[in-house]
Amino acid sequence: MKVLLIGAGGREHAILHAIYKSPRVDKIYVAPGNAGMRDMAELVDIGVMEFDQLVAFAREKAIDLAVCSQDDPLCAGIVDAFEEAGIRIFGTRKNAAIIEGSKAFSKNLMKKYAIPTASYEVFTDPDAACAYLEHESYPIVLKADGLALGKGVLICQDFEEAKAGVKEIMTDKKFGSAGNELVIEEFMTGREVSALAFCDGRHYKLMTSSQDHKRAGDGDTGLNTGGMGTFSPSPFFTDEIRDYCDKHIFQPTLDAMLAEGREFKGVLYFGLMLTADGPKVVEYNTRFGDPETQVVLPRMKTDIIDAFEACIDGKLENLDLEFEDNAAVCVVLASKGYPLSYEKGFPISGFEHFDNVRDFCFHAGTRLAADGTVVTNGGRVLGITSKGASLREARDNAYRATDWISFANKYMRHDIGKAIDEASETR
Repeated sequence: MKVLLIGAGGREHAILHAIYKSPRVDKIYVAPGNAGMRDMAELVDIGVMEFDQLVAFAREKAIDLAVCSQDDPLCAGIVDAFEEAGIRIFGTRKNAAIIEGSKAFSKNLMKKYAIPTASYEVFTDPDAACAYLEHESYPIVLKADGLALGKGVLICQDFEEAKAGVKEIMTDKKFGSAGNELVIEEFMTGREVSALAFCDGRHYKLMTSSQDHKRAGDGDTGLNTGGMGTFSPSPFFTDEIRDYCDKHIFQPTLDAMLAEGREFKGVLYFGLMLTADGPKVVEYNTRFGDPETQVVLPRMKTDIIDAFEACIDGKLENLDLEFEDNAAVCVVLASKGYPLSYEKGFPISGFEHFDNVRDFCFHAGTRLAADGTVVTNGGRVLGITSKGASLREARDNAYRATDWISFANKYMRHDIGKAIDEASETR
């Protein structure tokens, strides 16, 4: 089987590792890929939004299966484009990807079908938004409606901060057209859990749980980022909570999308908040999470190609989805200054220490320099993932592995998985 993987980040590198392990796969292409992927795949210089070129390449190489797990191309209809060309692809069609592409749509869907989430209002006029905020309690959450690289969320502590946030999102358009609509949402408290599920339109198979760390600084301080690290499984996602979510969140979401004529196939990401009133949905993503994928897929025992095809063919009920009985922790190595301004182009060393069995180095923002050296090329540079028999052991292994990598302006959080210490871990 020949596979085309579309994307270039740490998530795609983790997906590539999983595809590479499949005995069913003979050849892998990645478009456009990054410097860390070249040992397992042939890199193709085509951008993720260049649908015509990607389809033409897939035809030329007689690709058996394309895979896309990036929000922009999914929401723009890359799956539709491949399907219209008669090329098999794993991912979510445009009309279902709206569950991530529009926060207003997803919130209205949850309200209509009684799926637990924070109370909210949607605004298209900044003055009306400010008038509403003047009488609300704080803290409160502002969300740009559209895609904003995981950064279009502001947690505001008072009215003045909220008013500035409305200006930033709706007037100044810091996140572009994503800020044409604004969702103002109740601030929820509790443990956060990420739950990813393979979906075939009617059925889902839940992957192992994980927990992301979005804030840039230790102690959950600083700006929101795309994710500074994660661990799996979450000791807070108990069997009791899983049962509640199965009944009130997971299946109802799939059923709601089907009822709306938006059959959901692909990976559905449930961002959950375990509140005092029970689990509630913070957000949906129409793809593997990043960096959640970097701790979930290394623990997956089932052939990922089998999972992809079961989703496409509507046969997920027959799939035996298994994960290793262990744990994994990912620590993101970023460029100092991320998520704002940062320098690029610094040489990176230390890759030779990773065995891709216990310790993994997933490339996110890297490129090859003219002399063949791997250099930094983004805010999030690498995801250092390690496995262990327990969460604590996995965390110790991951932080040990971060010392193997060197580059100028290297930055990371030092408290990824700190919540593990507060859980009564039985692993």
